[in-house]
Amino acid sequence: MDDLRDKYLGLISDAADEAALEDLRVQAVGKKGEISLKMRELGKMTPEERQVAGPALNALKDEINSALSAKKAALEDVALDERLRGEWLDVTLPGRARRQGTIHPISQVTEEVTAIFADMGFSVAEGPQIDSDWYNFDALNIPGHHPARAEMDTFYMHRADGDNRPPHVLRTHTSPVQIRSMEANGAPIRIIAPGRVYRADYDQTHTPMFHQVEGLALDKDISMANLKWVLEEFVKAYFEVDDVELRFRASHFPFTEPSAEVDIRCSWEGGTLKVGEGDDWLEILGSGMVHPKVLENAGVDPNEWQGFAFGMGIDRIAMLKYGIPDLRAFFDSDLRWLRHYGFSALDVPTLHGGLSG
Repeated sequence: MDDLRDKYLGLISDAADEAALEDLRVQAVGKKGEISLKMRELGKMTPEERQVAGPALNALKDEINSALSAKKAALEDVALDERLRGEWLDVTLPGRARRQGTIHPISQVTEEVTAIFADMGFSVAEGPQIDSDWYNFDALNIPGHHPARAEMDTFYMHRADGDNRPPHVLRTHTSPVQIRSMEANGAPIRIIAPGRVYRADYDQTHTPMFHQVEGLALDKDISMANLKWVLEEFVKAYFEVDDVELRFRASHFPFTEPSAEVDIRCSWEGGTLKVGEGDDWLEILGSGMVHPKVLENAGVDPNEWQGFAFGMGIDRIAMLKYGIPDLRAFFDSDLRWLRHYGFSALDVPTLHGGLSG
């Protein structure tokens, strides 16, 4: 055994590569290796001989395996050192220019709107994009004969034969989020509900899927005066102007009473929109005091609580602020358009730092 030990430890020490080391492993401790054959001879020995030879052979086998492992690790270290000497990178070379991705105008404007209303105490509420017609229409006091409920305007979900559940639609506005929020939290409440909405329309200023943000505020003494102040502060902050004039025109929405469409004073000098000056007016949103029936449907007592609601198209106000001429371009995935109108990923909108950088 001493001869075997000295023989293989010497050969392992002199092995030049991993292939030679593997050959030595097979010769020594493989199934037909010298040490393995010696261990098979234990069966022919007397019990007294096995008590001496057995532990010695196991110790020899362990010593050879340890020597093989140590030599393999040493050879790997040598190979790595040679590779590191042969493969090198000059880190002083200038890097290649990399194009960074940009934030889509819709995402940017949504963050701008959220930052403005958050400063006024509004939280963000979300809801499902597929909702029942009760949340989308009935709870909002929209009667069954209303044109908005026609299939030519609304995407209805397919119902299998025998399905008795209420019809479901792709929400046509984010107003169902207001109903769900009132059901869950009651009053008082102050939320905005941004998100995707769907209507069957497609032209330069309409797409089948677009984005809205709606607001809701309920308390015991809220009035149209509060609504006017909130909208004035929003418009000044969003368009980054010091003063603005709003015009409220009487209108009709089933879910508010009284209802008003809101225009801003502006000018279009040279095709550029300037807010807060000029002799033109531009409609930007709809608003009003929440209808008592809507409050009842949401589980809020209209004799105790009242409030206002408003809604506007995120895509539309993005077009107005950043001079984007065609709504359809928002969804074309044209990289040239995205690079031109996109925003830096680090350009996070804040009121103190500036909304648009």
